[in-house]
Amino acid sequence: MSGNITFTMIKPDAVKNGHIGAILKHINDGGFKIIAMKYSKLSAEKAGEFYAVHKERPFYGELVEFMSSGPIVAAVLQKDNAVDDFRKLIGATNPSEAETGTIRALYATSIGKNAVHGSDSDENAQIEAHFHFSNTEMFV
Repeated sequence: MSGNITFTMIKPDAVKNGHIGAILKHINDGGFKIIAMKYSKLSAEKAGEFYAVHKERPFYGELVEFMSSGPIVAAVLQKDNAVDDFRKLIGATNPSEAETGTIRALYATSIGKNAVHGSDSDENAQIEAHFHFSNTEMFV
């Protein structure tokens, strides 16, 4: 599946603000097939484990606290060139720098509360997808 999947999470801010349906519509309209999806809440421990790559950064504690503050929607998406195409669809991390019409330009409220997570590489897409889903939960 390398190269044709990416992982995303609709973050607690976008869930709380009622944007799940609209974001999923953008994903579908972008040509992505949802091959796994779940509505859940990360514990602080699981959020810390998922974002361990940022452990030494000053925002790590705040990130873990935010990501465990409410429910999320985790999903694995399939499409040729999935990682790059999804990164274009979601826009820049800072919503004020995101292109008009991107998910973050439309639904993010700040750099920290930026509505969605998107894998940054094919390798991380695989790691992140398998962090949240077993092989029997992904349907290609």
